[in-house]
Order: sequence, then C-alpha cells, then structure tokens
Amino acid sequence: MNGRGRKRQKRQIGFEPETVCYKPCGKRGSMLERVVLGHDELEALRLADFEGLYQEACAERMGISRSTFSRILQSAHKKVADALLHGKILMIKEEDEKTYRGDRDG
Repeated sequence: MNGRGRKRQKRQIGFEPETVCYKPCGKRGSMLERVVLGHDELEALRLADFEGLYQEACAERMGISRSTFSRILQSAHKKVADALLHGKILMIKEEDEKTYRGDRDG
C-alpha cells in the first residue's frame, strides 16, 4: 500500500455549527493547547449523544457505514474528553471536501 488508503466518502452534516471554539474560563487562549473536532465528529456526537439515536440510524443519516460511524464517534469522545480533562481549547473546524450539509433524501 502506498500510504494513501481508501478514498474518504463524503459525510452528511445536518446542521451548521454556530460556535467554533470553547476554552477554559480564566486562562489565556494563547497559552493553551488545542484539540480540533471535525464537523463529522460533532455531527456524530449530536446524533448519538444528544439525539439518542442508535449507531445504525446515525450512520444512515450521515451516509456512511456503521463501523465508520463508530470510529468517528470514538474519536470525537476522546477529543472532547482530552479537552475537558486537560484544560485544552476545543476548536470545531470543517475538514475540506469530506462533509456536506443537507438532507440526503431531499
């Protein structure tokens, strides 16, 4: 294998994040490490943890396999926990050409 792996499938995001940065209170942002959470990871958190959907339903809404959804959700959980436990800035950032917004059915 040449290190490239499989081509990434586009993932559907059902919302536009309004806030792009969270940081611990009382600390200067320039002094803190950053953790970057992709829009697909935030969508996985929204669907599974906030909406309470099963992973199969979440994966279907995002247009990806259940195993891919599981990996995205695991990554998101780890990043959020890292930011909270270690006082890091949590940045929400779109990763180019990997996500799109809208309803898959319409």
